[in-house]
Amino acid sequence: MLAALALLLPSPARSTGPTNEHVILLHGLCRTTASMRTMERTLTEAGYHVWNTGYASRTATISNLSESVLAPAIRSAQNAGATRIHFVGHSLGAILIRDHLARHKLSNVGRVVMLGPPNQGSEIVDRLGSWWLFQKINGPAGGELGTTGNSAPQRIGVPNAEIGVIAGRRSINWINSFILIPGSDDGKVSVKHTKLTGMTDHIVLPTAHPFLMRNKTAIKQTICFLREGKFAPPSPQ
Repeated sequence: MLAALALLLPSPARSTGPTNEHVILLHGLCRTTASMRTMERTLTEAGYHVWNTGYASRTATISNLSESVLAPAIRSAQNAGATRIHFVGHSLGAILIRDHLARHKLSNVGRVVMLGPPNQGSEIVDRLGSWWLFQKINGPAGGELGTTGNSAPQRIGVPNAEIGVIAGRRSINWINSFILIPGSDDGKVSVKHTKLTGMTDHIVLPTAHPFLMRNKTAIKQTICFLREGKFAPPSPQ
């Protein structure tokens, strides 16, 4: 049933750029494909076939979501003749990608870009995850994103792929940043907890969690990593 909820929205490729390389996009918790539309458009203009994949993020656990959402998206890309399949995920979307690729070997896997991923969990879930309202708003997957040893981010393996992580260091949620999250953060996840053992590259941008997937620099750096396997040195801020 969950697979039926996935909305695969392919974008036509342009004549320039990579030949038949596909990118699967996954939005974050409580968001829709609209949040990834700017990323979708720019990647399409760069020559990629883009699958902006929607899913009901509050309906199931991380493992169930990753299976029901990513498996059909990957099949669609493969059926369309993808020579390589890249992935770009914001927040929870990045964790779903990580979960799926850690459990399933993909012969033509490309590169993975994670935007504000709680790769080591978020202290917000540690503090508020047991609250009824938090559970109501964020669903089962949101409740799994804590930092403790039995949380999903701590249990999920690391995919055999080149992974680039983009973290934010500005916040529009001062309560979270000053009270709940120690150190530099984007209002939802600390910079420290975006890091993943075995990642290929990591950069920090002066933007907040809700805006990472629309940030012009983040999008340019995403394309850079998909093409080169590394981020460009950031300009002085």
